[in-house]
Amino acid sequence: MAKIRNHPMVALGVLVLGLFMTLLDLTIVNIAIPSILDGLHASLDQVLWVLNAYSLLYAVLLITSARLGDIYGPRNLFALGVVIFTVASAFSGLAQDPAQLILARAMQGFGAAVLAPQGLPLMMSLFPVEKRGGVFAVYGVIAGLAVIAGPTVGGFLVTHFGWRSIFTVNIPVGIVTFALAMLLVPDLRPGRSHRLDLVGVGLATAGLLAVIFGLIEGQRYDWGVVTGAITIPEIIAAGVLLLAVFLVYQARRQGGEPLLSFAVFKNRNFTLMTLVMAAMGFAILGLYLPLTIYMQSVLGLSAIDAGLTIAIQPLAMIVSSGIASSLAQKVNEMIEP
Repeated sequence: MAKIRNHPMVALGVLVLGLFMTLLDLTIVNIAIPSILDGLHASLDQVLWVLNAYSLLYAVLLITSARLGDIYGPRNLFALGVVIFTVASAFSGLAQDPAQLILARAMQGFGAAVLAPQGLPLMMSLFPVEKRGGVFAVYGVIAGLAVIAGPTVGGFLVTHFGWRSIFTVNIPVGIVTFALAMLLVPDLRPGRSHRLDLVGVGLATAGLLAVIFGLIEGQRYDWGVVTGAITIPEIIAAGVLLLAVFLVYQARRQGGEPLLSFAVFKNRNFTLMTLVMAAMGFAILGLYLPLTIYMQSVLGLSAIDAGLTIAIQPLAMIVSSGIASSLAQKVNEMIEP
């Protein structure tokens, strides 16, 4: 047992299981939207918040939870995130009205944000430099499979077991993941103590919350007044201003222990690819919601047929990414002397 516990590939298997579970929930709910609308008698705006509550908490808390992993150990934060995510999945499956489901989904996003950033520091510690490329490739493949499995598995579950099953299916997976994490993932602690930058956390959280809230709710308020003299453009502008203050504050802390290290952005390729991946994620995830509603409500497809139709796109991405990676490697070999 001790030999298994100390094997890096075993730990990797547990971590990708947690990653798969959280990424699956980014897309699996889309396919159940028509069923949730009918089952909970929800408005379209409420269903949008069922989707966005998860994404909002996930995006806002990701940086903070990564630093908490540095402080308390990534294995412990990973296990905590799995517990939060699993409990929230149970509450989602038991929700009796849209408000309960929105709160449960927000809790799911919180759990996902806690566990998601813990895998990278663990992999950096468990694997030598020459093996990390293969490890990151495994992460990429799992992410692609999660995008495929979201609409297909979701369609199957909704068609045969109802929309609540897309949440309750996480319960046994979460329990197994937690047990394996505590048994098989080593409790690696940083060699030096870390501190949580509370001011940076506050600025980043408030700024992201304002910007994302404004973008989500903009159409509902016709991009005008929300309450009193507060308007959607003002909320977004306030969020942008807070994020600008956050960046200035972090720039002054680069000599110490900043929440966001600017050193990683000195690599031009890393910076460009980060922007490209952000744009792609924004476009792809934004496409799934109207597409699934159109397929089921307009074209009359069943949930599983709509899921299989949508799955063609991420499947094509996986195939083409392998070809692109091979071509990029050949180009690099030709350029390098």
